[in-house]
Amino acid sequence: MALHTLRRRTTSTRTIRPGSAGRRAPVVAAVAAAVLVVPVAAVAATGTATITAGSLGFVTTPPNVSFSATLNGLDQTVTSTQALDISDATGSGTGWNLTGTSTTFTTGGGTPHLLATTATSLTAAPTDTCDASATCTVGTNSVTYPYVLPAGATAPTATKLFNAAANTGLGNQTITPSWKLAVPASTYAGTYTSTWTISLVSGP
Repeated sequence: MALHTLRRRTTSTRTIRPGSAGRRAPVVAAVAAAVLVVPVAAVAATGTATITAGSLGFVTTPPNVSFSATLNGLDQTVTSTQALDISDATGSGTGWNLTGTSTTFTTGGGTPHLLATTATSLTAAPTDTCDASATCTVGTNSVTYPYVLPAGATAPTATKLFNAAANTGLGNQTITPSWKLAVPASTYAGTYTSTWTISLVSGP
């Protein structure tokens, strides 16, 4: 017959009262909390701006030009301005130029009176200013003055009256020529008309 041994665990209890010789000092444990800061890794991002080219053209149709003179027995030169509003939205920096040609000023009819084919000219470069709300690059002009607007019974080949060199003339701007019309003392009174062709061409 197997013998089973029964073992008991006993717990010894010792009571320590205050003031007793066996009193133990309380143990105070100081715990320091350490905070570990881990830096967040930097992430690279790319910003993309897609800028699409616009076009080169007149903002508005070039206006008509009107001269007025009263004969007084002397040679006269009368002036009229023409605001040419141009938009270079190509973003190419190619530059551009303005050309002009015309028919001879005439009274028309069966026996017309004419002004000279050299009657219309520019004695100084046109002004060039940025349009409102446009941060433009004004044109760098290399045309020499005085400039004579070509004229004939049939309009001759156009010539440059203003140009914007490469990397200039960007944005909306207004070119304003101050046209001069020569009216000799021998001019017949009447209403004279001329057909002008003002063109905007890419490249300086």
